[in-house]
Amino acid sequence: MAGRFAPRTPTTRTTIRGGHIPVPAPRPQAHSRRLPDQLGAEELDLGLTLGPLRRGPADPTFRAAADGSVWRASRTPEGAGTLRVRVRGGVVEAEAWGPGGPWLLEGLPALLGADDDPAAFVPRHKLLALTHRARRGLRLTRTGLVLESLIPSILEQKVTTHEAYGAWRWLVRKYGEPAPGPAPDGMYVMPDARTWALIPSWEWHRANVDGKRSATVVRAARVAARLEEAAHMAPAEARERLELVPGIGPWTSAETIQRSNGAPDEVTTGDLHLPGIVGWALAGDRTADDAAMLELLAPYEGQRHRAARLILLSGRVPPRRAPRMTPGDITAI
Repeated sequence: MAGRFAPRTPTTRTTIRGGHIPVPAPRPQAHSRRLPDQLGAEELDLGLTLGPLRRGPADPTFRAAADGSVWRASRTPEGAGTLRVRVRGGVVEAEAWGPGGPWLLEGLPALLGADDDPAAFVPRHKLLALTHRARRGLRLTRTGLVLESLIPSILEQKVTTHEAYGAWRWLVRKYGEPAPGPAPDGMYVMPDARTWALIPSWEWHRANVDGKRSATVVRAARVAARLEEAAHMAPAEARERLELVPGIGPWTSAETIQRSNGAPDEVTTGDLHLPGIVGWALAGDRTADDAAMLELLAPYEGQRHRAARLILLSGRVPPRRAPRMTPGDITAI
């Protein structure tokens, strides 16, 4: 009779009326870390500190939950990882999942601004003094990951944020992987460098990304290992390394290094709106160019990026005089 009947299946599933009911898989093991009093957590504002890492309200790599926690899905040197962090009772609590989880927890203090020194900022204008006091929980984040900030910055070159955010969202969902662990639905880890480099031209077109930007992403992905080294360089050297890649200029390198290196003095130049906003806030000059902006920010040398962020957070912007730029769409061409 041996072999006539199949052996009972293990307890991973149950047979009922000829069908199989799967038993839920065990919850993935989480790594955790607590940072009591290390960061002045009583004042730390997660939204202000980690907000620059979110690329639009529907960014699949970032989620702000109703309980005050922030979720991030990242591609680390150790692989994909999901991080959940929150502040409770003056203590930073974090959990992480996936192969990259331990790496994310190790870099947690830097991510939350442990390397930042807000006391180094000395306001020279009333507007900045008031905003600095009101936004006491702001810290400048340092992710230690270059490509994670570089690629979305390339996608934002000379297009509306609506176009750039849409392209980032489409590409990450198409070519990324679901975030490890019990992450909120719809969270993804961005593709690795090889995958970025192999995306075919027609898929870039479907994502509404023109040939110039897609070619820049591909070039950057092909030398990703060398670019990631910039996270451990001085900001000026890091920007120089990034700008060796054709298509990456001062605007893109500054936007990247501000996040990957936590650089407090790397102010963005070449932006369509920032000079006018800074000029209006500090001198009532909405026509200011990059040179005028840098002159106005000169008293804050060493902290010019923080000064620009505080100006943006102040809400003092020149009144609009023209309609918003119409988003482009190349997908129908």
